[in-house]
Amino acid sequence: MKIHCARQRGDEFVEAVRGGRFLFALVLSHTETSSIPGITAAGAAPGLVRLTPPADAEFIHYGQCLSTDSVPATPDGKPTPALITKAALESASIPHLAIDAGCASPPRLPHVWTGLSPGGNIRDGPAMSEAEAVRALDAGRTVGRMLAPLADCLVIGESVPGGTTTALAVLRGLGHGSARVSSSMPQNPSELKESVARAALSRAGRDPMDVAACAGDPMMLFVAGMLGSASGISRVMLAGGTQMAAILALAGRLGYDSSRAAVASTRYVVEDGSANMVETVSRISGVPVMGADPGLAESGIPGLRAFAEGFAKEGASAGGCVAAAHLRAGVGPEAVRSAAESEYRRAFTAR
Repeated sequence: MKIHCARQRGDEFVEAVRGGRFLFALVLSHTETSSIPGITAAGAAPGLVRLTPPADAEFIHYGQCLSTDSVPATPDGKPTPALITKAALESASIPHLAIDAGCASPPRLPHVWTGLSPGGNIRDGPAMSEAEAVRALDAGRTVGRMLAPLADCLVIGESVPGGTTTALAVLRGLGHGSARVSSSMPQNPSELKESVARAALSRAGRDPMDVAACAGDPMMLFVAGMLGSASGISRVMLAGGTQMAAILALAGRLGYDSSRAAVASTRYVVEDGSANMVETVSRISGVPVMGADPGLAESGIPGLRAFAEGFAKEGASAGGCVAAAHLRAGVGPEAVRSAAESEYRRAFTAR
């Protein structure tokens, strides 16, 4: 694991949580923006995209999916990063829970229900009303306040297909014109994402809540609220890719303790040349960015090695959970790769 910016603060974060109590919260949500052709590779078919978040949570919890007939995968059969997440969490015995913060379909497992609705397609209209945006932020603050005392490090992640597009729109709306977001596909559809962001922001004002309501998704406001309340109690690791930069931009305007926060992702996102995650986070805040190596470049399984070759790169908090496993129990890339390969064989041999 490598700290890429704010090195001193990153070292302090690592030493504060090493060997401590970790809790992983996976925030599930949906944005109709994911229905725009070419925006996301999540789901083996367009109709399955909306089921990817609950299926991710089910796979992490049960080792199988109940909302779908098979493990979520890209159209050409590469597995969900939730497989890596599950391998990392079990390698370090880290407890976890799922939170429905606007799913199109609720996960079929015990979970936290917030009553939030899915976000709209930001190209065609606002993601949510002003009242819905306030509810999302307040719900996040409530849940963060409840979970933070249970851990020395609360790891917060997300599963939202199409979420890098809403993240780009929010970053642009908050004045971060140089930010570039990653993609689940090797060829990042950057021009398409920019055009969607421009359409969304043509209706938005400058207030951060208005930007989020017009151009974001429920997950972003919910996690910004969680970060705001939880960082006053324990340390918080935002586990994910460039969507976490948008959350930091929102939280910086809405309030949180940046000295108790960090971002962790896979090295595949941190080193993604089509994005600039480290640079963006550095400009937004003094929060350290950690790049975790799941060791998949050396895997003998093509579907897993593909993550190191530009497919998916991150998702379902895979990188953050690899980082948490290392900090909690010293789990290294070889152990994560071995566990991920075992999960892959178990999940796909029976298909």
